[in-house]
Amino acid sequence: MQIPIHIVLLSPPPGIAYGVQNGSGAQYKTEQVQISEGKDLRFKFDIEIKGEKSETPRFSGPYVQGKQGEKFVYLDIGAFAGQEGGWSMRLKVQLKGITWDLIGQVKEKKYLETRVAGSTKDGSPTCASVKPEPVYTCV
Repeated sequence: MQIPIHIVLLSPPPGIAYGVQNGSGAQYKTEQVQISEGKDLRFKFDIEIKGEKSETPRFSGPYVQGKQGEKFVYLDIGAFAGQEGGWSMRLKVQLKGITWDLIGQVKEKKYLETRVAGSTKDGSPTCASVKPEPVYTCV
């Protein structure tokens, strides 16, 4: 089963490229590249869900990274998103907050969404793992 996911990056610093990573290791491409103007950026893609409702959902697909129980999606930033010079980093958006209950709600609604901070207190791009862990809602 596949479900649509939307990641909203809240007010990232302007002038920096952001995109969602498809694939891993040296075999990846950055998709949906957007240059921030300081306004929210939205990334939309599907992930695959496997497993029985008696167990934790298993996430897979070309956008999903990591080992079982610690799956996440990368947002590439700056040079990792194809921009010349400047920042070279990634933002790790964890998927473990997605439950079978939320997955069931997607059938009634349209997609799952999480909203993550795009910049730190000093104004630089948010990178590494999202903290606190992202909260997903059905929209």
